[in-house]
Amino acid sequence: MKKAGLLFVFALLLTFTSFGQDQKAMLSSKDPQLAKNKKLIYDFWREVLEGGHLELADKYLLPTYIQHNPNVPTGRQGFIDFFSKFAKPLAIKATVKAPLISIVAEGNLVVLSFKDEHPDPKVKGKKYVTTWFDMLRVENGKIAEHWDSALKN
Repeated sequence: MKKAGLLFVFALLLTFTSFGQDQKAMLSSKDPQLAKNKKLIYDFWREVLEGGHLELADKYLLPTYIQHNPNVPTGRQGFIDFFSKFAKPLAIKATVKAPLISIVAEGNLVVLSFKDEHPDPKVKGKKYVTTWFDMLRVENGKIAEHWDSALKN
């Protein structure tokens, strides 16, 4: 029991110190292809998702893009149609605005993890912090597939 508690505290410390991590440092890798894949996903996130520049979707997404989020249609055009309902082009920031914890790449997969805050269902007026993950698959220099933990609306 003590060991589990210590591991939990260590994990929390690691997670909370990661919130302030330099995003540019997260893009590095000893493997140039992994670094390239991380940068592709990072730029897509900044420019298309956060920046609302759906006209750049062709630069990042394959036409056959597969979407596993149950709320967003599959295909590049399905992605554009869905996000065009509410995305408004903004100035593209140098870093990801969402509280990015880490970017991990292995093979052709890139995982982004974010701090995610929600209202506590048990304590009115309180919030709790958890982590959100997005995983994307890169194929031929573009995004081919996306997974996250979104539930159906």
